[in-house]
Amino acid sequence: MDPSVAIALGLLLCMSCLLLILSWRKGFGRGKLPPGPVPLPILGNMLQVDLKNIPQSFRKLGKHYGPVFTLQLGVERVVVLYGYKAVKEALIDHGDKFAERPPMPLSKAFSNGVGIIASNGETWKQIRRFSLMTLRNFGMGKRSIEERVQEVAKNLMEELKKTKGLPCDPTFILGCAPCNVICSIIFQKCFEYKDQKFLYLMKILNENVKITSSPWIKVYNSFPSLVLSPGSHHKAVKNMQSIIEFILEEVKEHQRTLDPSNPRDFIDCFLMKMEQEKQQPQSEFIIDNLVRTVSDLFAAGTETTSTTLRYGLLLLLKYPEIEGKLHEEIDRVIGRNRSPCMEDRNKMPYTNAVIHEIQRYVDLVPTSVPHAVSEDVQFRQYLIPKGTTIIPLLSSVLYDDEGFPNPYQFDPGHFLDESGNFKKSDYFMPFSTGKRICAGESLARMELFLFFTTILQNFTLKSPIDSKDIDITPIANGTIRVPPSYELCFLPS
Repeated sequence: MDPSVAIALGLLLCMSCLLLILSWRKGFGRGKLPPGPVPLPILGNMLQVDLKNIPQSFRKLGKHYGPVFTLQLGVERVVVLYGYKAVKEALIDHGDKFAERPPMPLSKAFSNGVGIIASNGETWKQIRRFSLMTLRNFGMGKRSIEERVQEVAKNLMEELKKTKGLPCDPTFILGCAPCNVICSIIFQKCFEYKDQKFLYLMKILNENVKITSSPWIKVYNSFPSLVLSPGSHHKAVKNMQSIIEFILEEVKEHQRTLDPSNPRDFIDCFLMKMEQEKQQPQSEFIIDNLVRTVSDLFAAGTETTSTTLRYGLLLLLKYPEIEGKLHEEIDRVIGRNRSPCMEDRNKMPYTNAVIHEIQRYVDLVPTSVPHAVSEDVQFRQYLIPKGTTIIPLLSSVLYDDEGFPNPYQFDPGHFLDESGNFKKSDYFMPFSTGKRICAGESLARMELFLFFTTILQNFTLKSPIDSKDIDITPIANGTIRVPPSYELCFLPS
């Protein structure tokens, strides 16, 4: 072995040992942690977790150790919450104590501790409050958010018509629509589908979803000392830097053209808030926070919705009888002569149930975005030390058989009562729950309803292969469950 390689490996081993010792000392003598498998030196419980299917591994461990269990993943101690009752008790009943974010290496590289997803304390509280208020009140422009989504949906239909009913991979087209919605809100612009900058942004966003859902990223986050080693985390960080540079260009243009009497979008509103607080030395409203918040909204608002749309259409190809019932309800309630609107949703229980079931079954973010406890927490009969990473296993809630009988079966009946009316479920948590529930939940719900209904109002879906041969197994089960690649035909109705 090359001496330099041997030295590097030796240093890596020593650093890992030191970090592991520090990690264990952090919680030593501070109470009883939840049960879990005995960890190995350095690796902890990494060998007991299938990094290609973490949710499945956690399900097996949850059934063995109970609804609250501890794992040592490299240098990172993790407490996993399994099942509806444990997740609700932690994130809702003890929401304030479970609302922190842990210092994960890749997350730190992406956000630098600011923005809306990975920040903590006063930064998170103020930025989240401002973002929610701005998104909620976005009647400030010439058009409401619903009108923006409807316009993007019409453009999407024009692009789908260009496929002329021939087999196509819908990944790019379905990604562009939600991306243009969020761009409309943040930048007050929609991109042409052939815009080269837009094409590049869509490419690197899609690339980062695959990278962050890969087994390597779990290894990297569990062993921060690997930061200098070769790996896909470098590509993910480079991609994120490209997005940051694009946003910075937009911010500079907004600064140059800002009219305080007529705010055009999210960036304008943030710049105005910066001006209001420029005399406050501790203000959270600074350029870095603006750029990272826009980056969070841009990435999260694009990939989660587009992946759900793509997975949803695949499920409808697999179960064409469900698509047929959707067409019947759309024809009866909306017809063919006007665009769908949000008022239609209350009159369309079956469509509403199918969209909810798609989100439940897809289980898009199975392990949620990790939480951390802000102080030593007495939880049930255990004491969880301050700073411990918490993983609320959303899979275990969305697939809880107490809330959803036959959870592994795709069945819109999970959200319908005996009379065929839509019924809500407390177990429906695709956006997580509690203090850290997704800030864009209402927008995502709107987009999913308007995009699905508009597509099915205009097209019949057809698979080039028999529905029985369609594989709906995800190709990645990490941060996001990524559906397999497939082709379909959009046949004009």
